[in-house]
Amino acid sequence: MRFLKFAVVFLFIALPLTAVAAGHEKAKTIDELAKMYDVSSCKGCHAKIYDEWEKSYHATSLIGSPRTMATIASAVKDGIMKEWTKSGVKEIKDIKVEHMLSCLKCHLPQIKNATDAVAQEIAKAAIDGAAGDDDAKAKLKKLGINCITCHNQKALIHKWTDGEPEAGVIYGNKEGAHADGKFKALKKSPIMKESILCGQCHGLGPNFDLTEPTQCATLYGSYLHAYVPAGGNKTCQECHMDKGHFMPGYRDPDQAKKAVTVSVDATGYYFLPKAGDSQPTAKVTVKMLNNAGHRIPDG
Repeated sequence: MRFLKFAVVFLFIALPLTAVAAGHEKAKTIDELAKMYDVSSCKGCHAKIYDEWEKSYHATSLIGSPRTMATIASAVKDGIMKEWTKSGVKEIKDIKVEHMLSCLKCHLPQIKNATDAVAQEIAKAAIDGAAGDDDAKAKLKKLGINCITCHNQKALIHKWTDGEPEAGVIYGNKEGAHADGKFKALKKSPIMKESILCGQCHGLGPNFDLTEPTQCATLYGSYLHAYVPAGGNKTCQECHMDKGHFMPGYRDPDQAKKAVTVSVDATGYYFLPKAGDSQPTAKVTVKMLNNAGHRIPDG
């Protein structure tokens, strides 16, 4: 199963420049980066999928639940500018793209096609947004994990086998023409239905390819080393895309009901330590069964 080949080399492969931005200068503002990765044209032919995606956490991957935005803000203030004393960062103006990769490697892979000015703009917007600034939140909402991220930038992993993602190509489950001005060809990705597609961001643990190794989500490692060896055979997509591109997680009530079964057995009675002295006591037995394909919660 070649989609498991990553085990030897995956952690040490640096993110390449995406084919999407090949030949383009790097974005200097959030607006320029948003335009470079604009997917509004997808809506014309894929309205249902677009609507599902637009409501998902992926679409606003810099804001999230919005725990994500607060965590990015904390990473900047308490990590990059404070605890990471060798980072060379004392103020927002000192931040470079490489500093933000701790968060953005997964939450915004297209940052590789942006200048340090964009990294600074995102860092400031995250801090201001976490403090309640609605304008800052609106700015962050312009960027997210979208169609291009999964169907071009992340669609090929084994570059020596499959090559780099090509400019003007959308990768899916079949070959053919693609009716879009920017993407005219449709090619098959060998990993589109495999969990490793998701595993690129919902990771294995610390990113040792980063100068300051760190990573939040480690679900794929749990899936790969616990669920699969125990006989599990479902992919991430089978569980999280059964409702389409909304891709619910454990925070969504319907998904949580499927992921965890809880039974409670409670017995109330009086315990008498000595004559004339009573103490109300309750005995509660709670059983929780994890039906998910990985540990929960994530992050």
